[in-house]
Amino acid sequence: MQNSNPRVIKAEFIKSAQSIADSVEESRSEVVFMGRSNVGKSSTINLLTNRKNLAKSSSTPGKTQLINFFDIEYLYKESRYPLYFVDLPGFGYAKVSKSTKEIWQKSLLEFIKNRVAIRLFIHLRDARHPNTDIDNRVENFLKDIISADQKILTIFTKGDKLNQKEMSKLKREYPNSIVISNLKRKGDIKVHKEILKYIFGVEFD
Repeated sequence: MQNSNPRVIKAEFIKSAQSIADSVEESRSEVVFMGRSNVGKSSTINLLTNRKNLAKSSSTPGKTQLINFFDIEYLYKESRYPLYFVDLPGFGYAKVSKSTKEIWQKSLLEFIKNRVAIRLFIHLRDARHPNTDIDNRVENFLKDIISADQKILTIFTKGDKLNQKEMSKLKREYPNSIVISNLKRKGDIKVHKEILKYIFGVEFD
């Protein structure tokens, strides 16, 4: 049946920003993607938008230090839902000078804390390493600062690397999470539905 699932019909890069000061105008709800530098953030955005090279992945972990904005439009049952995807710099790897790193982290923290348009934080975690210290610290930080109209969605990448026993264990430990595989193109529909349900109140059968 046509349009039985939500799909992205528009996905365009808008701009890169260094901080909240030069970010795009807060005219739409924003979905923020965050995760460790090698977790597959760019691949996940490309999977969700069905574009091969919309988000550029770097062979050097931590190289992307800018906040990247994408103009996204969903179509579901003849209705359109516009929002922004925001790709944040990966954490945990960046080999930059100490002064640059301090400024970078400060501007990122300011963006995360003060950006009113953010509705959904998507925290990407590697399914093979679900309990890293840095991921747990980021999750606790988000829980401390999110406002009443914001939500955290945990997504595990690289789900194709797990066997059935490992997958069952992961789902028991993180029952509200979504497991995706960029390689096998699995889990994207669940993410789409979660985004539209939370931000726009869309009801699914």
